[in-house]
Amino acid sequence: MRCFLLMALVTVLVCGGCGDDDRSGGSDSDADSDSDTDTDTDTDTDTDTDTDTDTDTDTDTDTDTDCPLGTYSGDFEIDTQSDVATLAGYSEITGSLEINCPSCTDLSELICLTYVGGNLYIYGNDTLTNLDGLSGITSASGGFSVQSNNALTNLDGLSSLTSLGGYLLISSNYTLANLDGLSGITSVGGYLNIVGNNALPDCEACELLDQLTTAPTTTDVQNNLDDLCTPVPANCP
Repeated sequence: MRCFLLMALVTVLVCGGCGDDDRSGGSDSDADSDSDTDTDTDTDTDTDTDTDTDTDTDTDTDTDTDCPLGTYSGDFEIDTQSDVATLAGYSEITGSLEINCPSCTDLSELICLTYVGGNLYIYGNDTLTNLDGLSGITSASGGFSVQSNNALTNLDGLSSLTSLGGYLLISSNYTLANLDGLSGITSVGGYLNIVGNNALPDCEACELLDQLTTAPTTTDVQNNLDDLCTPVPANCP
């Protein structure tokens, strides 16, 4: 019986502590309200309007003339290629022009020449194949002779020539084949001789005579290539 009471007492003591319920009013609610809102509104607007306006107006006005030397006073003789360069740039010569240059091959530097005040001689030029540098010459107050130019095949460089105050002599040019370069000539003030040109048909000389409005004082056409012109030009000797 004592044992029973002792056990009951122990039970009461133990259960009495059970009613003391630990009620903690602290409600630990870890509500992390850190709302990190990144409102970075960095708007990088590049307004660099680099306008490169190039106003460099480079106006190159070349006032140099191709023929700046004007008139050469006196006679002039060309017997070397360097002499051609010396006369370059002149537009007129008051005296006679003599071209006797066995080694010359190019007269292009004489392109400025338009007038010869005396006679124009072209002879003994062994390597000259054309007269292209003389294409500016329109008249000569004196005579004009083309003689013994062994390599000359045509006179096309004289296409601007219209009048001669004196004679016209074309002689002993063994490879000269035509006179087309003289198609502009209308007046010869002296005699006209076309002789001894082995490759030049007589018809070429006769056609030249036909085109003249001022007849030469005398005419001699012989010992050229006899090609029996058909039809025969009116003034063919």
